[in-house]
Amino acid sequence: MLNGIFILAELHGEAAEQIAAINARFDKKLAAAKPPHVTIAGSSGVGPMPPSVTVAELERSLRPVAEATAPLDLAFGRPVRFMQTDIVVLPLNPHGKLRELHDRIATSGLPFARARFSFTPHVTLSLYPRLAADAVRELLSVEIEGSCLIDTLQCYHTRDPQPARKLLELTLSGPAS
Repeated sequence: MLNGIFILAELHGEAAEQIAAINARFDKKLAAAKPPHVTIAGSSGVGPMPPSVTVAELERSLRPVAEATAPLDLAFGRPVRFMQTDIVVLPLNPHGKLRELHDRIATSGLPFARARFSFTPHVTLSLYPRLAADAVRELLSVEIEGSCLIDTLQCYHTRDPQPARKLLELTLSGPAS
């Protein structure tokens, strides 16, 4: 059972609407769980934080990161299967501004568990169901028009199988570079 705190960046705009429609069609459980998002910390690069971390601790460590980071406009790669699984994702470049944000969070002093994977930012199209071959082919051919805007960070306490609970949201408000 998964029980920890994750840091996400919920997506907004046309690309988010396209991804939400794909989630609703191919993975209703994922669509019901959370809006389309990128997991910045908790699944790759660094693992989740223990649920004992308080909202005050999260805010004290993450507010300076959010205030120093300008909103990010990121392009999606072509859909891929995630690490020899049935999970289909839209990869994002793990370098540049997104990597800088991840690294600032990872070194913010918060207690992260060890991650199973190196930092591999992505947006999930299908996570839970085992898909038929034709559905996988269709998902792998998806093209998302537009880019992905990341302008906030959300901290969620995830305790499967219960719904995740949002603990904190911070706006990225740093100067554009």
